[in-house]
Amino acid sequence: MITFYEFDDQQSQSDALAKAVGDALQTSLAARAASAANGPGHVTLAVSGGSSPRPFLQTLSTQPFDWARIDVTLVDDRWVPETDSDSNSRFAHETLLQNAAQAAAFWPLVDTSESLDAHVAALNTDAARVVPDVAVLGMGEDGHTASIFADSPEWDDAITTTARFIAVHPGSAQHARVSMSLSALKQVAHLFLLIAGPAKRDVLNAATATLQRNAISQLINAADVKLNVYWSAS
Repeated sequence: MITFYEFDDQQSQSDALAKAVGDALQTSLAARAASAANGPGHVTLAVSGGSSPRPFLQTLSTQPFDWARIDVTLVDDRWVPETDSDSNSRFAHETLLQNAAQAAAFWPLVDTSESLDAHVAALNTDAARVVPDVAVLGMGEDGHTASIFADSPEWDDAITTTARFIAVHPGSAQHARVSMSLSALKQVAHLFLLIAGPAKRDVLNAATATLQRNAISQLINAADVKLNVYWSAS
């Protein structure tokens, strides 16, 4: 099920999404505090890279949340060093992990000192790498979200595995990737999608209308998934 919110411009979209994500984080923090036996506990926020989230992440970084109790991670990342301009980890540090959000802990998905497969296997056995409480997704015009690409050799595994993380080698995009799996995305309690422009709205509408061979359609049409879509016209 999707709930759709539309805005005329990116700043209005960013402000509204920052408030919604903040409310979701506060709800998650309160629930964690109520159930924690040893202290208030932490919650996890996963964010995406790309050009569209920049205004939103910069807005979110200024919000007066209890950032010391929020662990930030990524929905996906390219298999490149953090110093690389294509790194989502670098992007998160430059946009979100500033201002008030500097108090958050950061959990990267990439460590190029290891092999890709070995690192993904380690992520999947790390008990600290929980499914995020809140995640903000992006979407490509091919309908991919996270790094679940229909043209990758890992497509079938990506949409069926119960593992939280997968290695991906897209045919249409640069760099191998580490990504949350479709199964992991389905388990996120507070799931948001940030998109802009008429082309992506058309992709989303088509993905909603009928099940297609792309990740966003697979996610939207899954049972019990609630996706809050924040779309801006420009």
